[in-house]
Amino acid sequence: MDKVTTKKQQLSNKKEFAEALASFVSGLGEYVSVDDGQWTVKGFIDIYKTIYTISSDTKIVSKILEIHLFPKILQFAEDNGYSIVLAEHQNWYPDFSFVKKDNQAVKFAVDFKTTYRDPNFPGHVNGFTLGSHGAYFNDRSSSKNIQFPYLTIQGTFVLVLSIRGQTLRTWTRPR
Repeated sequence: MDKVTTKKQQLSNKKEFAEALASFVSGLGEYVSVDDGQWTVKGFIDIYKTIYTISSDTKIVSKILEIHLFPKILQFAEDNGYSIVLAEHQNWYPDFSFVKKDNQAVKFAVDFKTTYRDPNFPGHVNGFTLGSHGAYFNDRSSSKNIQFPYLTIQGTFVLVLSIRGQTLRTWTRPR
């Protein structure tokens, strides 16, 4: 059942979700890599048993990590009383919508971004785009290229998967 939430409730929901998400992502690096920094996923295999190693292309690494992390994300949602709604189309925002099971008016957007450390600038990462969020930022009731109208989302979080060698670092930043 959808319940109308006050601004105070929305802020409380957002804080609670942000804290749970931050706690969750703090352990993801250990899930996808071992102590010496090697990936737990080494590649993929086809039906002919040919093994393909993972390239360093961030689009490939991003998709493999997203698939590898998906069971963990589902468990996080379940543990925190949310269901997950995946983007209906590849170019829609966000990658994951978290919808509170007991109040579907409570929604959070989580988008994955993958980048790598810039060796020419220690302490910095290579840039990444946040996509073309223009239309639904201007018209927040629009449903064009977005899973739910932006005005119905209580918070947007970007999960940045920063690759240093083969080590995963994670950060979240609420909107």
